[in-house]
Amino acid sequence: MGLGRGSAMVLLLCFFVLYSEMAHAATYTVGGAGGWTFNTVGWPNGKRFRAGDTLVFNYNPSAHNVVVVNKAGYNGCKTPRGAKVYRSGKDQIRLARGQNYFICNFVGHCESGMKIAINAA
Repeated sequence: MGLGRGSAMVLLLCFFVLYSEMAHAATYTVGGAGGWTFNTVGWPNGKRFRAGDTLVFNYNPSAHNVVVVNKAGYNGCKTPRGAKVYRSGKDQIRLARGQNYFICNFVGHCESGMKIAINAA
């Protein structure tokens, strides 16, 4: 049984929507030229993020990391059980729709402003 004309149109429309989401995705280097470091908490201010955008975290992996956390982990600078921890120093993380939270969980780093919260539309 082949695809009917309506099914083919729906499939084509889905492909177009997926392609246009990918074509509009942007890449942001967290912290700008200074990279992922202390006092980056304000870095997202004034930027408009979308689901599918990529954040690039550049840092010295012997001094920092990137941990994807929930709101409680962000507010309390705590790593929830099972949180994804990145350690490469050149991490690329795609944003999900809604709130996205990231911290460095080296002792004292998050508390010193090494954390960001991003809302992706």
